[in-house]
Amino acid sequence: MKAILIFFIAHWYLSLFFQTFFLHRYAAHKSFTMSPLAEKIFFILTWIFQGSNYLSAFGYGTMHRMHHAFADTENDPHSPTYDETIWNMMWKTKTIYSAICKETMTVEKRFTEGVPRWDAFDKIASSWPSRLLWGGLYVAFYWHFATAWWLWLLLPIQFLMSPVHGAIINWFAHKYGYRNYEVGDTSKNFLPVDFLMMGESYHNNHHKHGSRANFGGIRWHEIDPTYLIIRVLDKIGVIKLVKQKEVVMERARKAA
Repeated sequence: MKAILIFFIAHWYLSLFFQTFFLHRYAAHKSFTMSPLAEKIFFILTWIFQGSNYLSAFGYGTMHRMHHAFADTENDPHSPTYDETIWNMMWKTKTIYSAICKETMTVEKRFTEGVPRWDAFDKIASSWPSRLLWGGLYVAFYWHFATAWWLWLLLPIQFLMSPVHGAIINWFAHKYGYRNYEVGDTSKNFLPVDFLMMGESYHNNHHKHGSRANFGGIRWHEIDPTYLIIRVLDKIGVIKLVKQKEVVMERARKAA
């Protein structure tokens, strides 16, 4: 049982880290820069840790820019305001994401410009053989280590970890929580201390300062774990923070 729980928790946070660090803050918002080699390495690491639910940086980054531009309008790729259930929203998100990746829908240049692409790698990482391989490895791990029937209930979540992470924020952080800023959408800070989503749940802060690497920091308890890692990676030269995109903390607190 212990091995399954460790595996699940590790997958939860590692998959989430590469989603918020690489796909969200880098691909969509360019909150920091990195070398072409580092970018390729993070593509591969994202595939390893997202596994069966790997998301394309181009598909994710483009769709997320559309979300910010059209938040809580009919053109929003995912909005509880226009989707009756969380399942409807997830299916709509999947449909738009797939259309972006396959380039079967027309997307404005402002949403695609500068979003990192590695089409050859995405074709492999997003393929059904890749997804089935990772899924098979998860099943094998459970088969070997699961000692109680209820542990198997965690497996479907691991098959769909990335969509689950997205749905938590795109649904619950637009319905529940508190606001530091009055913005033109329903975004809220879902958790006062974000132990679950590595800073992603400070959604209202993020919608106010979209390209800022630090999603927290407006109130004393808003600690963004991903930003702490970003600061370390910046210090050791793996990435370079775009300083002009960072909001002065004291000014942001006064505005809150």
